[in-house]
Amino acid sequence: MQLRSLTVVFISCLITFLSWAIAPPSLALTQIKLFDVSYKDCPPELAQGAVISSGSAAANCFIVIGKAENGTNKTVYDADIFGRIYDANNDSVMQNRTRLGSIVEVPPGISDFELRISVPANQPTPLKLKQFKAAGFSGQVRK
Repeated sequence: MQLRSLTVVFISCLITFLSWAIAPPSLALTQIKLFDVSYKDCPPELAQGAVISSGSAAANCFIVIGKAENGTNKTVYDADIFGRIYDANNDSVMQNRTRLGSIVEVPPGISDFELRISVPANQPTPLKLKQFKAAGFSGQVRK
């Protein structure tokens, strides 16, 4: 009976060890610092016919621009951009939504990024851009 217990413990330890040895490398989220974030009007060819996500109301088109700092020595892929955007009256432009878009690839160091957003035409400008950050993966996740 004691031999059977030792065999079970040995096999359990062996399976655990092998699962660690054979497991693929994890793709942990890498934080990307976003700074010098501002916005500009979309060029006319992008702004024409802009509507909000519900598809029924007119919208203004803007391009959010800024710098992204990848402090690692690896390229980061599929970095989701998070932030809050408020209008001139401090009303949220994107209700209940902090994920605004993504950056396909962020090389090591500092690089430029841009993101197109649509804002309901009835919300007054200037816009206030706050708490912008991004997080992505050290390997390609979506193919």
